[in-house]
Amino acid sequence: MAIVHARVDERLIHGQVALVWTNVVGATRIAVVNDEAVKDEMLISALKLSKPAGIKLSILSKIKASEKIKDGAYDGEKLFLITKNIDDMFFLIESGVKIDNVNIGNIAKRDGSISIKRSVDVTEDDINKIKKLIENGVKVTAQMLPNETDESITKYFPN
Repeated sequence: MAIVHARVDERLIHGQVALVWTNVVGATRIAVVNDEAVKDEMLISALKLSKPAGIKLSILSKIKASEKIKDGAYDGEKLFLITKNIDDMFFLIESGVKIDNVNIGNIAKRDGSISIKRSVDVTEDDINKIKKLIENGVKVTAQMLPNETDESITKYFPN
């Protein structure tokens, strides 16, 4: 499998991703998957500038990412998959992209969300989607950095 790490991080590519995660997971390509990102020229330029030197970058819609990954377009590469939100990652997995582990890295507070960990705010819908992923055998963690515990994110859910 080409995917070496799958992360939900609304900041997409930033210091922690570019300098720490990419090296730790040994990625050769970062795939940013988000329907709005592919239409935002300023964001595309910023992502190109933010990616580490020597690392390839793909910015894809959810459907295009699903098709390309399932068709083997990145076979032979070490793909670091980043989505802006849980919905995007959930879509990829539900559409048949084989992802065994998902790391929830950073989701800011928004209407209807609760804080479950520093820098991780989720809605009831997010929690339900995470639970469904876990029921289907996907390990879901909440790590800002690789040296943090990789225990199940459910540890942080309200009772």
